[in-house]
Amino acid sequence: MPVADPTPEAKHIRDSIVTLSQMMRLEHANLHGNVHGGIVMKLVDEAGALTCMRHAQHPVVTVAMDNMSFRHPIQIGDLVTLTSRLTFVGRTSMEVRVEVEAENPFTGNRVHTNTAHLVYVALDTAGRPVPVPVLILETPEEQREFAEAEARQDERRAHRPAAGAKD
Repeated sequence: MPVADPTPEAKHIRDSIVTLSQMMRLEHANLHGNVHGGIVMKLVDEAGALTCMRHAQHPVVTVAMDNMSFRHPIQIGDLVTLTSRLTFVGRTSMEVRVEVEAENPFTGNRVHTNTAHLVYVALDTAGRPVPVPVLILETPEEQREFAEAEARQDERRAHRPAAGAKD
């Protein structure tokens, strides 16, 4: 939940932003000759987890990934850059938005390929959920993103299966 005055337990969104860049190589290719979507999803999860670990200063586990559309194929040889930032913090859970961009290093042409929202839970050394620092929301954009993320979190809770329920 947002706070007006920073406390030792509160952190700024900017303090946990993660940017990862990686060149896509042949081992990342699918049968169509471009980058396999699973590779992109793995990188998205890694960037999101790093953001949350930086914020919580604890290990985290992925508990949800909202829909991730593949807007543009990523080519072998492209430099892929992922930027991950917190959008919401609950008591033990955190939501991040990860944006993916592909750049042709020869032309400098960049294209936004993906955006995903993921939820992580921080864990203590025994593997139990642990409280995380609250967020300091500094800008109207951060406040808007927090409100939107809170609505997504409410929607996830509404559709979460009951504990012990069988599929």
